[in-house]
Amino acid sequence: MKATRIVVTARNRVWLSHAVNSVTGFATSVIACKVEAGVEKWLTPSQTPDGREGAAILLFAMSGNQLEAQLRDRVGQCLLTSPTSAVFSGMDEGKAVALGKAIRYFGDGYQISKKLGNRRYWRIPVMDGEFVCEDVTHRIDSIGGGNFLIIAKDIDSALGAAESAVAAIDKVANTITPFPGGVVRSGSKVGSKYRGLIASTNDAYCPTLRGLVPTNLPHGANAVLEIVIDGLDESAVGDAMREGIVAACSGKWSEGILEITASNFGGKLGPYHFHLHSLIDCA
Repeated sequence: MKATRIVVTARNRVWLSHAVNSVTGFATSVIACKVEAGVEKWLTPSQTPDGREGAAILLFAMSGNQLEAQLRDRVGQCLLTSPTSAVFSGMDEGKAVALGKAIRYFGDGYQISKKLGNRRYWRIPVMDGEFVCEDVTHRIDSIGGGNFLIIAKDIDSALGAAESAVAAIDKVANTITPFPGGVVRSGSKVGSKYRGLIASTNDAYCPTLRGLVPTNLPHGANAVLEIVIDGLDESAVGDAMREGIVAACSGKWSEGILEITASNFGGKLGPYHFHLHSLIDCA
């Protein structure tokens, strides 16, 4: 995949959360959303360019053009509109990607460019003052779709383990878990019996279909949840998967966990393969 990072700041945590929720909304899977996005980490005022609370946001897409289009639209529709927000580049390597450069024309000729050192910023007049947005950020090659499945006796055990896994992954730099709360219940397989549908329910892991289709579920399994991870490089994805698996199996819900496995897709989803036993052997 292709990925970029932006830093969003706002007047306080309330309005920062509104801005972040908006810009990362409808960004769970490239299958339909065309982009996957999430908070990499929350930032203190000492960690942001303008000395306010902030968040580092990672965005992933299948192509550079797709990523650039999504970034332009989301900054323009979600962050330009959010009271007190500002946007800065969070990545200095790779190919330059338009940020403020793409939306400065909203200022209708009243926008002002300011260069500080080797970085250019745009000040776009809006009704609460001005929207400050860095001119460009950058994008790099990245990895999407790292995953593992938590197979449990019941939904309480599955959710508890999944929440523990996501909390552990949140501490791993350069990664996000883009689905709601970092967790997926609608795990998918490639293809469908319906023409034109590129993905459909992973029936081999659906408890209600046991007996109707060939199943991969062990005896006593009644709930399966998936953790999907996007990362800037192979090491980050592997570290996140390892930390997540260990956390899922170590909490108070561990007695209800029957198995940890992964959606393999025949090994054909991409060039990066993460073998679970090898990851755990490194723990």
